[in-house]
Amino acid sequence: MNIARVVVAAPASGHGKTSIATGLMGALRARGLVVSGHKVGPDYIDPGYHALATGRPGRNLDPYLQGEHRVVPLFLHGALTPAPADVAVVEGVMGLFDGAVGQDGFASTAHVAALLRAPVLLVVDASASGRSLAALVHGFSTYDDRVRLAGVVLNKVGSDRHEAEVRSALGSTGVPVLGVVRRDDAVTVPSRHLGLVPAAERDHAAVEVVDRLTALVAGSVDIEAVLRLAHGAPSLSGPAWTPTGQVQALPLDAPRPVVALAGGAAFTFSYTETAELLDAAGCDVATVDPLHDEALPPGTSALVIGGGFPEVHAAALSENASLRKDVAALALGGGTVLAECAGLLYLAQELDGHPMCGVLPASARMTPQLTLGYRTAVALTRSVMAEVGERVTGHEFHRTSLDPRAGDPAWGWTVDGRPQPPEGFVRDGVHASYLHVHWAGHPAIAQRLARHATASASHQGMVHQ
Repeated sequence: MNIARVVVAAPASGHGKTSIATGLMGALRARGLVVSGHKVGPDYIDPGYHALATGRPGRNLDPYLQGEHRVVPLFLHGALTPAPADVAVVEGVMGLFDGAVGQDGFASTAHVAALLRAPVLLVVDASASGRSLAALVHGFSTYDDRVRLAGVVLNKVGSDRHEAEVRSALGSTGVPVLGVVRRDDAVTVPSRHLGLVPAAERDHAAVEVVDRLTALVAGSVDIEAVLRLAHGAPSLSGPAWTPTGQVQALPLDAPRPVVALAGGAAFTFSYTETAELLDAAGCDVATVDPLHDEALPPGTSALVIGGGFPEVHAAALSENASLRKDVAALALGGGTVLAECAGLLYLAQELDGHPMCGVLPASARMTPQLTLGYRTAVALTRSVMAEVGERVTGHEFHRTSLDPRAGDPAWGWTVDGRPQPPEGFVRDGVHASYLHVHWAGHPAIAQRLARHATASASHQGMVHQ
């Protein structure tokens, strides 16, 4: 299957690959093309900006979370859904060759680019360097022969003289310069303790930034040359991933359980495939915004609360006492509740002193310490997520802590070979943990949840109607 595609990478974080990738998506769309946006790695925030630029859901590609064998099928699914794309732009993660620590670049941008057989466009921050950039580009172009570095975009160039000096040096590398972007503080995307501020929290401001990035890239990058690179990528073999191909749906004569999926500004971390898999498993997915909705959707028998920034919105979440009571009633009444990271905090007794749902016998607070990394977790307690002993890949990313960690633990894992304290909380139909899991890598979760939600609905007599 031939999908035109290009990977946007950088030597390290902070070179501007998100800005260039997002602007490139917008510039291609402005030409009337259907553009599919993808992000290497577990990040939830960048795909939100990709969605604004392309007008379709952002997608993640992560060999660690999804399984190496699923990367190409998931890419094809994203590029073909909801309609076939004319071109796909894949934004990398960290530096081009940076992946899971201690695993020789596994799950790096280079790894994904090699799997996709896609040309790489390297974004380089030129603000503090001149001719030395040629040595950097030469090294990146020759380091791994599985990766084809097909072009460079110079970012934050200061002047015509600066540009001429860098272009002259890069001539010896054989890697063409396909764009020169000048410094422009007007397109800076604000950040905070876990990275960029999500697009869903910025409303019109995020749209304005994407529009500026689109204009900046359209006027600074040779779009025709990028398109020629993208169209030069060879065909990919194999079928596309499909949600219906991953799960066994409920019987046709069975009622479709209502599964509420937390959203809004406080809970922006949700992979697109989660809702797709739930729908394929036979659920009716309804979004609930814990900042504004006063009750769960009618008929709710299960609730999925993903990640986000509840610590930023703790006061407003606490003020919505009506929904907090509804969530507690669902959880304590036998309903199915899956919560990860931000959802874990929302289910606690309190967060930084603000009352939360009170489902978990613990309090949460912000800390100065960042906990970050891939995890291979082993289920310690049977739950809707996994059977005891089952292994699940996930990602941990937070600056909060929960005390005490009471109840039956969800997961066990090691970090750098050292066993960590048991993590998470399982009780009845509630599973709450810091672990972010991409359900495309573990589609059985959606199937189990559909069955649990059906049982919950029967047990509760649809008390939330």
